[in-house]
Amino acid sequence: MAAKDILLTLLINLIWGLNVIVAKYGVGQIPPILFTFLRFTIVAVVLLPVLKIHRGQMPAIIFVAVATGCVHFTLTYLGLALAADVSSVAIAMQLGIPFATILSMLFLGEKIRVWRWLGLSMAFGGIMLIGFDPQVFAYRNALALVVLGALFGAGGLLVAKKLTGVGVFELQSWIAMISWPLLLGLSLAFEPGQFATLLQADLSVWGAVFYTALAASVLAHSGMYYLIQRYDLSLVMPTFLLATVFAVIFGVTLMGDQLTLRMIAGGSCTLLGVLLILMRQVRKSGAAAPPATI
Repeated sequence: MAAKDILLTLLINLIWGLNVIVAKYGVGQIPPILFTFLRFTIVAVVLLPVLKIHRGQMPAIIFVAVATGCVHFTLTYLGLALAADVSSVAIAMQLGIPFATILSMLFLGEKIRVWRWLGLSMAFGGIMLIGFDPQVFAYRNALALVVLGALFGAGGLLVAKKLTGVGVFELQSWIAMISWPLLLGLSLAFEPGQFATLLQADLSVWGAVFYTALAASVLAHSGMYYLIQRYDLSLVMPTFLLATVFAVIFGVTLMGDQLTLRMIAGGSCTLLGVLLILMRQVRKSGAAAPPATI
């Protein structure tokens, strides 16, 4: 992985790490599906000028949009709503990373050697150490929804990897444009009185919405699609486990969360695992699509 792409990876993780804090505040003020609808609506408006039909690839683009946008977020947030322990269930979201790795082996023919498996195991093990609680199995329905959402997200990334000639901002534009009407319908169906809640929201809530839309979606997600077009999914995806480590750091520094030895040990294990992956896998043969504009 080129040095500039490693820096981009770190920036994406920083944005997503802070996004955990911002989104947690936002969905605490307004319903989660409505929050996601607002996020994608803003993205759709901002990226409308780059929206373009790609003949022959629209079915794949639509699948990516529905899987990584509407379905992934809806299942994830419904799972979180059902769970009593949000932090523990949130760890299940990271299952999208090993899912994407396995799917890349089965359908893209990516070769994953022992060092990458070791790095992935260390990185994911560190995340488990940070926040996993065996009590999560007491609410299996919530866990099942989150895991299913992670699987849909991984499947969408697999299809996105195979797209050719689709710019990363164009793809983000389609994801937002297709997702917001679906999310609006789901919010109307499952979140009664949501707009009355929205009218009571203050400027800080709207700040959270705009951060998730512009920073997390337009910048970070576009950066992610940029990277998966150039490198193996099994190389890129484990690096995003760092977002959880950054979220812990932001939680301690901004929210006053208590820093524990388990957090330190888990964070160190994840950092070492990601570092091992990046150090042992520097070849560029994983690119599966021509250069896209970001």
